[in-house]
Amino acid sequence: MLSARLFIHSADRPVQDAWPHLDADDAHAVPMPPDASVADQTRMLLDDARTARSVVFAHSLRAVPAVLAAESGQIAGLVLVEPALYDLVRGVSSAERHIAIVSDARALAAAGDLHGSWAMLRPLMFGGALDETRWDAESSVAERWATSEVPWGHGVRRRMLSGIPALVVTGGWNEEYEAIAAVLVSLGATYRVLSGASHRPQDLPGFAPIVADFEARLPG
Repeated sequence: MLSARLFIHSADRPVQDAWPHLDADDAHAVPMPPDASVADQTRMLLDDARTARSVVFAHSLRAVPAVLAAESGQIAGLVLVEPALYDLVRGVSSAERHIAIVSDARALAAAGDLHGSWAMLRPLMFGGALDETRWDAESSVAERWATSEVPWGHGVRRRMLSGIPALVVTGGWNEEYEAIAAVLVSLGATYRVLSGASHRPQDLPGFAPIVADFEARLPG
């Protein structure tokens, strides 16, 4: 028997805000502290999933611990929204470009140039150039992105998804996420595109019917 949905989300965002079009009444949230390592996130997820086979919902960076935990046998299905599973697409030009820019930006920050780092990271991560009038408001965000753990180099492998039903949803706007989705589809994942919300397609009303259709086809 499946448990209630298991949602991974940032500790500073309530589950209702992180997944606004899903009924959270039967959901169990696993809030992840922003400074938690991927290894710690994986352990936290496994602690919550150990008593029942769970359908895990993960967005972006949180897809990494979700997949790492998938070998436990406690995960009955994965709903991966714009999953940042870069370990699956190493060698793909768009992914390598992204990794190179992030690496260079983090090196700038480590050398003391947080402003220059954010000038590189902001358009890559959020689709808009640095606005000098917003620098004071965004500097703390810049620092977090310059120092938080990156989503590659964690040993995510295709075998971890073997036999696990998965739904991958993207916004259809980013080459890296489409390349990652293509790998997941080759492993048997169901793939859907919801355009209009960039990196957060779960914010659109059409997300809930896609999830309902996926869950209806899961083994009982």
